[in-house]
Amino acid sequence: MPTLFVTGANRGLGLEFVRQYRAAGWDVIATVRERSAELDALGAEVRELDMTDLAAVSAARAGRPLDLLLANAGTYGPRQATDAAGANEWLETFAINTVAPYLLAQALLPEVRAAGGKLIAVSTRMASLADNGSGGFLAYRSSKSALNMAWKTLALANPDLVCVPLHPGWVQTRMGGQNAPVTPEQSIAGMIRVIQGLSQEDSGEFFDYQGQQVPW
Repeated sequence: MPTLFVTGANRGLGLEFVRQYRAAGWDVIATVRERSAELDALGAEVRELDMTDLAAVSAARAGRPLDLLLANAGTYGPRQATDAAGANEWLETFAINTVAPYLLAQALLPEVRAAGGKLIAVSTRMASLADNGSGGFLAYRSSKSALNMAWKTLALANPDLVCVPLHPGWVQTRMGGQNAPVTPEQSIAGMIRVIQGLSQEDSGEFFDYQGQQVPW
């Protein structure tokens, strides 16, 4: 039975990842800051992991071979940073969105390699420099752009594995809002199809939930 390790699993995209992979018969290790009854009901192995605690992230282990890492946990952070307080919030956004996922990937690499698995980061089209025509959302955009660079570096350092950032679409979650055109069910089903079809030739590239390549 294949095994998934997913972060930020108590709501939104993370919760839907757990729901759909469990329905497909996967073992799931789901990490959260706080447990929820909805997550507990899905039958995943739930572990507490705060992505701001970099020592805990770096020490994380699955305890068995991993077919898939989904670095999903993330935060918007401040829309702008014009003073020291805003800058500190911006730095915290980088810790959660960029540094912690990369550290987690490094920590779990031996277990992913043992299964010949894949390392996937949930990114966003808002990280694309070529696609940024509106500005705004400074912390989110910049930290996710840096996540993409970290994942590209991860791919180049591990040519035997598949390392890909994915754009989930504009989704109806707490972050995306209810006016978003894509439901969590649609987004996750699409990303699962894309993940299943990824090969080593795709490693280090950037795709959306429909399998379309996103410009850097």
